[in-house]
Amino acid sequence: MADVEWWRTAVIYQIYIRSFADGDGDGIGDIAGIRSRLGYLAELGVDAIWITPWYASPNNDGGYDVSDYRAIAREYGDVRGAEQLVAEAHRHGLKVILDIVPNHTSTDHPWFQAALAAPPGSAERARYHFLDGRGAAGEVVPNDWRSTFGGPAWTRVPDGQWYLHLFDPTQADLNWSNPEVRAEFLDLLRFWFDRGVDGFRVDVATGLVKHPGYPDLGYREEDLLVLTDVPDHPHRDRDEVHAVYREWREVADAYDPPRVFVAEAWVADPERLARYVAPAQLHTAFNFPFLQSAWDAGDLFTVIDSTLRTMSLSGPLSGPLSGPLSGPLSGPLSGPLSGPLSGSLPGAPPTWVLSNHDVERTVTRYGRADTRKHQGRSGHELGPVDEDLGRRRARAALLLMLALPGVAYLYQGEELGLPEHMDIPDDRLRDPIWTRSGGRRRGRDGCRVPLPWTPAPDGAGFGSADPWLPQPPGWGRLSVANQVDDPASTYHLVARALRIRRELDVPQELEWVDRAGSVLRFRRGPDFECVVNIGATEVPVPPGTLTLLRSDTLDAAHDPLGPDTAAWLRPQGGSGP
Repeated sequence: MADVEWWRTAVIYQIYIRSFADGDGDGIGDIAGIRSRLGYLAELGVDAIWITPWYASPNNDGGYDVSDYRAIAREYGDVRGAEQLVAEAHRHGLKVILDIVPNHTSTDHPWFQAALAAPPGSAERARYHFLDGRGAAGEVVPNDWRSTFGGPAWTRVPDGQWYLHLFDPTQADLNWSNPEVRAEFLDLLRFWFDRGVDGFRVDVATGLVKHPGYPDLGYREEDLLVLTDVPDHPHRDRDEVHAVYREWREVADAYDPPRVFVAEAWVADPERLARYVAPAQLHTAFNFPFLQSAWDAGDLFTVIDSTLRTMSLSGPLSGPLSGPLSGPLSGPLSGPLSGPLSGSLPGAPPTWVLSNHDVERTVTRYGRADTRKHQGRSGHELGPVDEDLGRRRARAALLLMLALPGVAYLYQGEELGLPEHMDIPDDRLRDPIWTRSGGRRRGRDGCRVPLPWTPAPDGAGFGSADPWLPQPPGWGRLSVANQVDDPASTYHLVARALRIRRELDVPQELEWVDRAGSVLRFRRGPDFECVVNIGATEVPVPPGTLTLLRSDTLDAAHDPLGPDTAAWLRPQGGSGP
């Protein structure tokens, strides 16, 4: 793999900056904290880090409400410190991806403040979506669109007009039909690329363009969740958004080496997802159907098989285990998709992700009877959790994910097997979902609790002050320090998997060997197999194979695989670590 295409095979570690490591002792994670832990990340074996927004922000939504894209929030540091972090990460062999938030700005942003001060119909308001209301005096919202966080997506300003916010009222949606908006973001890309940043994760990548007629969606009063499965959706996945990303790709390709993008694109149709990574657009897109799948052999097979078929079918014939897929899927179980594909395939690698800062942690989700990801719901409302069961399944899922071709993402703490904190006191919850839903939805704070670095009783080594979100009792038992000392820990499972992933050179075809009942088994050439037992009874390890790694014991035991266990195997006579 040429270094210029590192993004095709990378393992990327997501840092939720506020909760990763506190370097200055104020209880909030920061740039200094990240710099202090770069050695840990390099030792773990990841290839890149993705840092959630560190820009100046009133922080009403975890930094995704940006007031100045060219400045760093004071609690995190400054631009000079950011430049030093990028340089130090590169010295550790780590690429750096930032978050860019193009759908909306904070209402504290100078542009929005200028829009409030300007009259209706002004150039300042044309940067956003300001509309007159319905009703005799314009007192009724312009349409029925709902905020992702609950409630209407419109707020009225003193002169009577309404502005659009598909998230919190402090996050005003930008008008991407405005050339000034498009030019501003091209300049923002260059600002950070010039400082050495290797790429961007694109927040709400499907949401930038809105239907010019702002038609109603047909909500019922009791609906809490945003309607997404609507033909010709007026503010999600509109065809016009792809013109934006063609411009962005030209900027990224002008650098040496070229910079890269990954799209946060919540779309259910693999063919629609592939459009975001078509030639001359974005490089990769998160594969959210994999994250949403139940811990079920049939569901996982369907998602994996359809993803590989829809995404990359081109690339080098051999390379590291993490390399891109090459050639058609083979084997008796690689049947056709349910519908035709139109146009050319994108040549982009598939991506795999089990967790992130917006969803319930995998250990908790997999510990329930219903293991699907439920949009907008988390915590006790989804039922009791068997944490030991959830961790066993999560460990097996990590080996499954890291065995697949393409790019894998790890959310901070996933390498520790951290569960969701479901019992944060109501008065400590910060997520706008909690307040906008009137306390009916707990929100995402449970997956954003600061990391435990040591067994220390207060703060678990996160920093010297009380963390900004409370950690659950006993958090230190899952700390980095404890797990580094435990050779059977989830930390060592991930570290060993990443080492094998780097070292094992395999052809890139994925062949399904077995998909009988509750067992998934696939082969990547003659030297590597992965088998996952998702059932309730043990299954024998395939004969004629040597065990490289198991999710239960980590050693090379050839004992039968128990329930919810995965193994990496090498057929006898093959080569490898």
